[in-house]
Amino acid sequence: MTISEQIKILCVRNDISVAELARRLGTSPQNFNGKMKRESFTVVDMERIAQVTGATFRREFVLKNGDTI
Repeated sequence: MTISEQIKILCVRNDISVAELARRLGTSPQNFNGKMKRESFTVVDMERIAQVTGATFRREFVLKNGDTI
């Protein structure tokens, strides 16, 4: 699943449009849709998306032995 697909699901589950998410992030829907098409989200972007939707963004590597980094 791509990041954009995850963001769309996040919006559906939070009952907001992608355009509304863009506005909450302080950007235009057009600019945000461009990022969605390019899949050009940074970790900071993802943390901000989580913040404005009341979600938690976790980023980690999980090793074969179960350890996380």
